[in-house]
Amino acid sequence: MIWLQFLLSSALIVFAATQLAKYGDVIALRTRMGGMFVGILLLAGATSLPELLTTISSIRQGVPNLAAGNLLGSNMFNMFMLAILDLLHRRERLLRKAALKFALSGSLAVFLIGLVVFLALANIEITIGWVGADSLAILLAYILAIRLIQTNQSHPGLKAEEIYIPASTPSLGRGVLGFFLAGAVLVAITPLMVSSSAEIAEITGLGDSFIGTTLVAIVTSLPELVTTITAARMGADDMAIGNLFGSNLFNMFALGLTDVFYLPSRFLGIIDPALLIVGMLGLLMTGMGLIGNLARLERRVLFVELDALALLLTYFGGLWLLYIKGVAP
Repeated sequence: MIWLQFLLSSALIVFAATQLAKYGDVIALRTRMGGMFVGILLLAGATSLPELLTTISSIRQGVPNLAAGNLLGSNMFNMFMLAILDLLHRRERLLRKAALKFALSGSLAVFLIGLVVFLALANIEITIGWVGADSLAILLAYILAIRLIQTNQSHPGLKAEEIYIPASTPSLGRGVLGFFLAGAVLVAITPLMVSSSAEIAEITGLGDSFIGTTLVAIVTSLPELVTTITAARMGADDMAIGNLFGSNLFNMFALGLTDVFYLPSRFLGIIDPALLIVGMLGLLMTGMGLIGNLARLERRVLFVELDALALLLTYFGGLWLLYIKGVAP
């Protein structure tokens, strides 16, 4: 029964999140924001909302490691999706073509993940009110990162985008209404998925950290997968790639924001140290994704590019490592 609850709630979360992304795209078109910025900020924020809501619900239900594992594990899965996106465009090196545009956002994602891992290891026991100074530093770094991305949209090497609005695009009012309705469904359903995940962790003996990093992170990242592939097939390459790097940025923002809702103590101070392995894997894979975009690697193993293959191997190798570390004694 608990698995049925998990599957049904997960399916509803994925559906609501894809609708959220769909109406987010409508808002982006109607407000005439650029595809790259929309992918990095609005679309990434919309498709990452399940991670944020899952994290908040997890801490309210007393499973903080499920919360942290969800966000850190989602970074890994997003870079896994980057490899999948590469595989879907075997004839045209999509990521190579967009390398200049996403060098900044990819680098900022690496910086923010590295900052989170560093602050978790440093364990700086300074609080402002009930919120850790480390979490506030993460929030500030995210705001500055978004500001930097917005400022550099007009970089001399990048051409301004001409935005075409199809005749079938819904009105801005309908887009805003659909966006908030989909968000309301996520708010209502997410606690059910979290509670079932916690029970599955207990039943299987795998622990909250492992379940959060794998099962929950994959479920909450499925909207990114659907949205990214759909955007790429529609030719919205900037939005597809920006969604993945932007989602990693947003996940670290969500981790810092979680401290605002965690009242007992500093959130980074109570994270299971084993989860820092997940953070490092996400950091390595994000760095690999960025290097793969910028480097001129044209060799293939069968039909797979070397950079995509490296990401795939790192992801599955990381899951194997986490399985060994995550099984409860």
